[in-house]
Amino acid sequence: MAGVWRDFITAVIDAVRRRDEAALSDERRRALDRLADEKIREEQRKRPPESSSGG
Repeated sequence: MAGVWRDFITAVIDAVRRRDEAALSDERRRALDRLADEKIREEQRKRPPESSSGG
């Protein structure tokens, strides 16, 4: 009977750990997206858009 409880508790802990890892992975992805957006905006501010005047 103790083996069943041990397996159950192990499964619960693994499930919680996987959920935490998924949340951390999602947060890292969102942070990278924000950083990329910020860098793009920074570059756009540094360099004004080139006018496409046909000449």
